[in-house]
Amino acid sequence: MLGVDPGLSRCGYAVVEAGRRNKARAVALGVIRTSPANDVPARLAELQRELRALLDEYRPIVVSVERIFFQNNVRTAVGVAQASGLALAEAAARQVSVVQYSPSAVKSVVAGDGRADKTQVQTMVQILLGLAGPPKPADAADAAALALCHLAHDPGLRAARLDQRIGADGGREVAW
Repeated sequence: MLGVDPGLSRCGYAVVEAGRRNKARAVALGVIRTSPANDVPARLAELQRELRALLDEYRPIVVSVERIFFQNNVRTAVGVAQASGLALAEAAARQVSVVQYSPSAVKSVVAGDGRADKTQVQTMVQILLGLAGPPKPADAADAAALALCHLAHDPGLRAARLDQRIGADGGREVAW
């Protein structure tokens, strides 16, 4: 299961494996960063390369992406939409199932409150994944929350296992 919190500057990702007794385990958790100094096409190409690498390395059976909702900052909204489109298209190109959840639905499942703040989400992700500390930055925690949300919605994934595991490289920053 791959969770993606789309963003052009920081795109959170989390590879989460369903385990026994309703436990989940973080296999990879981090952020893909692109430099604002580069032009948008170059940043999108870098993000696409990294998303492809994640899909190729971990071979998820489902990708969970945050559903875009209205934002006050149009420039940010466009970058988020572009990043989201890349994640959706790359997963679909590999015939990987794609699901989308609203931020409030994710917060409701993970933290028990659809209006939970970033700190509450990070704390609950830490607890649910048994991490030593809250995942940082918040984009990585949000990606993990997206994966956990889908695991809660799809009990069939609880028995699923990942085929491959390798460490982060390139533009990915490991969050723990």
